[in-house]
Amino acid sequence: MKDRIVVALGGNALGNTPEEQLHLVKHTAKPIVDLIQAGHEVILAHGNGPQVGMINLAMTTASVSASKTPEMPFPECGAMSQGYIGFHLQNAIRAELLRRDMTIPVATVVTQVLVDEKDPAFENPTKPIGSFYTKEEAVQIQSEKGYTMVEDAGRGYRRVVPSPKPVDVVEKETIKALIHQDQVVIAVGGGGIPVIKKEHDLVGVPAVIDKDFASAKLAELIDADYLIILTAVEKVAIGYNTPEEKWLSHMDLQTCQKYIDEGHFAPGSMLPKVQAAMNFAGSKKGRRALITSLDKASEGILGHTGTLITL
Repeated sequence: MKDRIVVALGGNALGNTPEEQLHLVKHTAKPIVDLIQAGHEVILAHGNGPQVGMINLAMTTASVSASKTPEMPFPECGAMSQGYIGFHLQNAIRAELLRRDMTIPVATVVTQVLVDEKDPAFENPTKPIGSFYTKEEAVQIQSEKGYTMVEDAGRGYRRVVPSPKPVDVVEKETIKALIHQDQVVIAVGGGGIPVIKKEHDLVGVPAVIDKDFASAKLAELIDADYLIILTAVEKVAIGYNTPEEKWLSHMDLQTCQKYIDEGHFAPGSMLPKVQAAMNFAGSKKGRRALITSLDKASEGILGHTGTLITL
């Protein structure tokens, strides 16, 4: 059966440097192409945490060291990360397709994601980005630039930005048109570039949308059958890393919420993945979300592994 599948790649599929990423995407491409070869329509999403932080740091450093170099706004750094990650991914997928004698076009769409400017997240920035600073450096940066700087797990101080929820994907019709032409699409990279509406204009805002929530929203808008959220583990667990650890093969929405209420899923790790899966699975009867590892994606679709989340 041919399914329309949105695949959300985890950070472990991309690495932390351009060189590492260029090497890793060759491995990443293989299970993605397995799904395409099985006859599925595949739309690929990905994170960009290390990459956008690296770009932001490089641009900030350049603006400090060279007075004529303008400091690059954060939304533009996000757009840059979409471009260079997409460049690596689409070439790796194209090459793997050609190795299997499949001539299918692969395209990256620089994607804007609409957010609500009244989202409470804007009043409570929580998403760390960029490099670590000493307390003295953080105080100076906060004074000079107005950034919100917080202590991060004893490793130093970092800038934090809001993480609003996605409302709409601006380029959804473009993505649909490419899918209808049987092309492989890479979209909502890094959760998309967050924008708000100002009359006829779309204005970028310094924020980071969680890529799993953005992937779920895209999957909903393009009427996907499956959302696959890829992570470092094969299945979701409750009691993780404890003697009571239990790996889960299936959860309905009620069970998901029960485990969330009991505090089984870490806020910065599995919780947003489960919540995004719930959003998609609950948006229409028959939609399914799967959380598993990259190498197990094809087996998961066949029902052999992973954690399936349904209505």
